[in-house]
Amino acid sequence: MPKARRSNDWGFPRWRGYEASREAATVRLCDRHGCEEVGDCPAPKAPNSPERWMFCQAHAAEYNRKWDYFEGLDKAEKEARAKAEQSENAGYAEAQHYGWSGSGDGSRSADEMRALEILELEADADFAAVKKAFRAKAKEVHPDVKPGDEDAAAEFQKYSLAYEVLKSAEDRREWKG
Repeated sequence: MPKARRSNDWGFPRWRGYEASREAATVRLCDRHGCEEVGDCPAPKAPNSPERWMFCQAHAAEYNRKWDYFEGLDKAEKEARAKAEQSENAGYAEAQHYGWSGSGDGSRSADEMRALEILELEADADFAAVKKAFRAKAKEVHPDVKPGDEDAAAEFQKYSLAYEVLKSAEDRREWKG
């Protein structure tokens, strides 16, 4: 008689992984004919319909490429839906001035914060201070000032990249506002 093996599914804490089980996992395949990928991206079968196709990521992107959200609606319904969505989304922009100000307000990305550190500026520095700091640091390590110095050239590239990150962020803010 073979010796019985003790299961790993006993006691506390559970000794097996929480998502591990003995049953086979049910996987839905992509609804695109001939595709064997996992279908985990829902796509509507028709406008304003709760029924969904389940595609893999590649086929969902292909299906949604020319999707018209307002298809099947007359002009008045399209305008009403667009206005309702704009008013729902506008609440976030309107409430923005109630947020905290300063370095922790979340208005700058992680890349912008790293760029400010490179230029040795505070998190709430305006763009004029950024431009002034970049010019001062670039004059010290510019390749024309220190020809043949590879360390100075690397520092200049670092400052230039930091400035470009902050300049593009400033341009985006001006474009939105």
